[in-house]
Amino acid sequence: MSGRKKTREPKEENVTLGPTVREGEYVFGVAHIFASFNDTFIHVTDLSGRETLVRITGGMKVKADRDESSPYAAMLASQDVAQRCKELGITALHIKLRATGGNKTKTPGPGAQSALRALARSGMKIGRIVKHPYGTVMKVDGRKKNRVLNQAELQSRSAALHTAPIAGHHYLAVLKARNDYRITRIIASTSH
Repeated sequence: MSGRKKTREPKEENVTLGPTVREGEYVFGVAHIFASFNDTFIHVTDLSGRETLVRITGGMKVKADRDESSPYAAMLASQDVAQRCKELGITALHIKLRATGGNKTKTPGPGAQSALRALARSGMKIGRIVKHPYGTVMKVDGRKKNRVLNQAELQSRSAALHTAPIAGHHYLAVLKARNDYRITRIIASTSH
């Protein structure tokens, strides 16, 4: 035998992480975009929403805390999400957009629009865009509530005046409450 050692070259295997897809077909995922005024989350799941494929926030892309919710941070996060989705074989995304909601603001933060735009520009096909329900019971306007309470209070007072026994000097107050001024004038003129 010869003194040479035979070295085997390692074979490079092409590993694909996503499903096998024919040309022209789209593989969909769901991008949950939560845009508050403090941060922007971009969370991509499968269609059932159970399996997380990638989740990147604006705070992971910038150093300053005040820039976490900025459109620039959301754009950087979206670019990373799109790159990771392409590695996994996801070619199209349905979008679910969400704001803080509850008893806080129902408008999405500043990063929502730029995140969506960056996903589209990075080559991801956009399917449906759904505004996620994040509301609550409508609050009563403060002035309206006070006005309603005042009307209810006036009605209860007038009902109490109508049902209360009338005696002495309360009689004039009852008549004024009923807007019965003619009788009030007559009583006032006869009492002098």
